[in-house]
Amino acid sequence: MDIKPIRNDADLRDAFKRLELIFQAEAGTPEFDEMEVLTTLIEVYENKHPPIEAASPLDAIKFRMEQQALSPKDLEACIGPSGRVSEVLNGKRALSLRMIRNLHDGLNIPYESLMSTSPVLSVRSG
Repeated sequence: MDIKPIRNDADLRDAFKRLELIFQAEAGTPEFDEMEVLTTLIEVYENKHPPIEAASPLDAIKFRMEQQALSPKDLEACIGPSGRVSEVLNGKRALSLRMIRNLHDGLNIPYESLMSTSPVLSVRSG
């Protein structure tokens, strides 16, 4: 049994690979002991390093605005008139597919960020 601490995501992947190989080990065997130790190490690491949740589309837009020092007026080319931009930025209007395409093309915001679901901003066609 060659157990090492899990210090990063690469160590975590290695631990999962090894765990897959010994997961069906019989009780009382060295592999079973190794499986129990690996399971504990993985659990401790995951509890200390919870996954980062994806940003909402609104967060992605605001982040890009901050990065590029854009004003709401600068978004009109991608979203539409100032009233529509305001509704989007205040979470009162969902992004349409056209807006998503324009924001991706115009501001280089990844589609994945613009199409992720969020309770405040959802995607609608049109």
